[in-house]
Amino acid sequence: MSPDLYLPELLAPAGSPEALYAAMGAGADAVYLGGTHLNARMNAHNFDKAALSEGVSFAHKGGGRVYLTLNTLVYDRELTEALDAAYEAAACGVDGLIVADVGAALAIHKALPSLPLHASTQASAHNALGGQALARRGFCRYVLAREASLEDMQAAVRNSGMEVEVFAHGALCVSHSGQCLFSSVVGGRSGNRGLCAQPCRLPYTAKGIKGKPSNEYPLSLKDLSLARHIPALIDAGVASLKIEGRMKSPEYVGGVVSVFRKLLDEGRGATDEEMSYLAELFSRDGFTDGYFCQCISPNMLGMRSEEAKTVTAKAEKQVRTDKAAGYLPLDMHILAKENTPLTLTATAPLFRRGGECNQEITVTMTGDSPDTALNRPTDRETLEKQLSRLGGSDYTFNRLTAELGDGLMIPVSKLNALRRNAVEALDKARKQAMDRVVTQRNEAHIQADPLSVEPPPSVTSPVRHTARFRRPAQIPPEAERFFDLIYLPMDTWQPPKEGQAPRGVILPPVVFDRELEGVKKVIISLLEQGARHFLLSNEGHLPLMEEILAENPQADPQATVFHGDFRLNVGNRLSAAHLLAHGYEDLILSPELTQPKLRDLCGLSSRAAGAVVYGRMPLMLLEKCLITALYPTGKIKKDNPLPYGRCGEACEICRTDRAAMVDRRGMTFPVLREYPHRNLVVNSLPLSMTDKGDVLDRLGVIQRHYIFTVETPEEIKAVIKAAKEGAPLNCEVRRMPK
Repeated sequence: MSPDLYLPELLAPAGSPEALYAAMGAGADAVYLGGTHLNARMNAHNFDKAALSEGVSFAHKGGGRVYLTLNTLVYDRELTEALDAAYEAAACGVDGLIVADVGAALAIHKALPSLPLHASTQASAHNALGGQALARRGFCRYVLAREASLEDMQAAVRNSGMEVEVFAHGALCVSHSGQCLFSSVVGGRSGNRGLCAQPCRLPYTAKGIKGKPSNEYPLSLKDLSLARHIPALIDAGVASLKIEGRMKSPEYVGGVVSVFRKLLDEGRGATDEEMSYLAELFSRDGFTDGYFCQCISPNMLGMRSEEAKTVTAKAEKQVRTDKAAGYLPLDMHILAKENTPLTLTATAPLFRRGGECNQEITVTMTGDSPDTALNRPTDRETLEKQLSRLGGSDYTFNRLTAELGDGLMIPVSKLNALRRNAVEALDKARKQAMDRVVTQRNEAHIQADPLSVEPPPSVTSPVRHTARFRRPAQIPPEAERFFDLIYLPMDTWQPPKEGQAPRGVILPPVVFDRELEGVKKVIISLLEQGARHFLLSNEGHLPLMEEILAENPQADPQATVFHGDFRLNVGNRLSAAHLLAHGYEDLILSPELTQPKLRDLCGLSSRAAGAVVYGRMPLMLLEKCLITALYPTGKIKKDNPLPYGRCGEACEICRTDRAAMVDRRGMTFPVLREYPHRNLVVNSLPLSMTDKGDVLDRLGVIQRHYIFTVETPEEIKAVIKAAKEGAPLNCEVRRMPK
């Protein structure tokens, strides 16, 4: 078959049946779409069972694949719903599920082991180690973080042992996916549950300066486009190029897919004209490839203008969105010899390209023997002209080989009939093969209830208090006596002195492959200094630590303890039980859990599952520097002087945690620097349950975690005092959701 079968899969969004038809007609190899439950675009049109079945049938007929998204966090009482959705999707014939939640993935893989699972970008995998960890959970593909560079993509393909999918075009979340709580905490609409209110598209000002920042929308990124980098992506070996846009129109989908189809088939980057066309279809002040090229700058920011909307409406009118297919490459071989039945063999792949099970299907049709030519014999050019007429079918002519005797004449009518019969037979054979694949995926292999977990041992444990601080200077003596374990970031960690509480290390939530060696060196140094407790917040952290311990004989794996952070987004018993059984001592559960949901999970173990009970919740983890967008050159208020400067200069704001952004209501959100130079936005108000010890007791929250970010030692002492006395804080606070 044609070598273009080994190009990356072109994966398109389908927020509606019309968008699915447009994507397939424009040349997408696969589409991803949402059902009516548990998908990260709950406000899209989405597909009920009947629409899903019809969409899969249409896509499969043309050789396309369909992936269903179950890419939200799944709460404990929704595990049955998630499993039922997987069964239904498999029955409809989907080619894979895109899943974010570890617990849901474990259950689905246990019940339907032949159904491919793709780890959503919400799973926060940003390096090869993360891919390796997800492979152990039953995934066969993972979506690499949108912030990954070309170098990171190459490392992921080379070292993860998984198919790697990357975003190639569409909207960018400014926060690392799966690590954004802004909409949930501030607006009550969880992005991790498919209901993001997009606070990143709102205006903000900087605290402490006069006038407006250089960009009133310092969180709003331009759309991503890697259309100019197609050759590099092909060479990198990524399995799939993903276009974002399930909330977009069918015209947008069809237009963007048509451009990327052409670029992939021709193995080239987009021209200026093609980039302009993509911008007409949709853009926010143009496009960015800043993460891919490691050119992160203020130029990445952009907003959608009213003028752009008018341009888009005009461009969309020119896009065809019919159901035309014709993207399955068809090879033919014809045997035409004297006194021998005319034979036509046709071969096409089951699917367009990408993924597993892409077998070739071959049929052979025979007809009458060719006649002896009285005048002009049939030549190869005539054969190809007639046999390549595949309009209206699901195939596109690719190649003809011929064994043609001399002096023979084959009537055009016979060639046409042979071609039609071959196409019909090929359609039938492909459908039978597709049905076999679907049947195999529907075979349940349940040896036990896929939702069951072993009951935890009955242990009575005293309440344990843990806390994290930004730096040692924040920690007052009262904290040493109150907390059982104190965490510090990897870059500010110091071993405890005599009489101080044990010190744990907070690993950076994001470690790209290009940063891995530097992080390893720091961790090895900390182990040599006596660090024994490590707070892990990403799928790649545990294999990283296991690798370091295995490579350093002086380290003691038995004395090293791993704790799970809230960033792991644990929201159900399967996720919790699996992590606790595979290396984690305890877990801080998702801060999005309501009190009843928290109570359910804390019943797993008297000390293994805990919760954040105080602190300004981290809302966004940013690769793009927000501080430089908020604090450009300009005058500063005299009553709150803040030195400022661009990255690489004397950026005192970063080092002293005095940057903050202010929203339209006047609420102030501190912006902190994270290792090595990421930004962390924390909430304007702290969560506090200092006066709700009885509630925490009823919920079974034995491990109680405190987050200290911008608090002074005096403020921290006040929090500890209130917690001891069961008293409220003397300030406005948030509560655990009920």
